[in-house]
Amino acid sequence: MPTIAFITSGKVHEVNILDKLPIEAGAIYIMDRDYLGYARLYNLHQSAAYFVTRAKNNAKYHWQYYQKIDKTSGLKSDQIITLHGYYARKDYPERLRRITYYDEKQNLVFLMNNFTLPARTTTEIYRKHWQIELFFKWIKQHLRIKAFYGTSENAVKTQIWIAISVYVLVAIIKRQLNLEQSLYAIVQIISVTLFEKIPLLQALADTEVQEDNTIINNQLNLFN
Repeated sequence: MPTIAFITSGKVHEVNILDKLPIEAGAIYIMDRDYLGYARLYNLHQSAAYFVTRAKNNAKYHWQYYQKIDKTSGLKSDQIITLHGYYARKDYPERLRRITYYDEKQNLVFLMNNFTLPARTTTEIYRKHWQIELFFKWIKQHLRIKAFYGTSENAVKTQIWIAISVYVLVAIIKRQLNLEQSLYAIVQIISVTLFEKIPLLQALADTEVQEDNTIINNQLNLFN
């Protein structure tokens, strides 16, 4: 099973970080259109890695031939193409695979350099990418991680898991005690009364916290 790397959308400086990351041969990199630069994709291709990305709406190409598909699965086409235009061909001079898929009232067009992976498998992999992006949005809104105390892989994972564990414990307390305060408010109260020897219910009753009503669209709702 090859390594599958999901790269979520980001700002310009975050997009450029991708160019500095080590590329794993044989891995499949799943990314948004924000990262769609043909030179970047060709660098992945030359490094013996695979990629799947959304095609831009104004992309022009020459189709060479169509591959057989099962249209009952939502697939509309599976083409082998070459890019059209001097600069596009200069940045990516080889063939590409273009898959069109109909999902929830919209057409999704993917570009990839793997010509053997089943087309339907490609669409399912990309759907997982959406779920991961929603999860990261949930982390940003609920865990309130402002900075990492360590930058190693183990340090980052440890801090995220600690934050998730604390959030889950607070969610359990809220449900068992039938508390009216939001999870955010409870976390804030606990943080300011952490070293006080008073009953939790008393701390919650005596402390007022201004609610943070920040909402992220399409956030992943992990807890009721």
